[in-house]
Amino acid sequence: MEKVLMAFAAALAVGLPALATAWAQSRIGSAGAGTLAEKPELTGTIIILLAIPETMVILGFVVAAMILVL
Repeated sequence: MEKVLMAFAAALAVGLPALATAWAQSRIGSAGAGTLAEKPELTGTIIILLAIPETMVILGFVVAAMILVL
């Protein structure tokens, strides 16, 4: 039973941040596309803004790995 709960916790640790990242990137992506249409010189900034939510998934993966390993 304990292993099932650990696997469920690890799945939640990865799944919930992935959903949040997808939602955030959809919003940032649409706003970024509009911004790039008007100001193409902001390409680097938009790429960085799109990459920031990815850190949530990476941190969720690390937490899931720690749950499963420890």
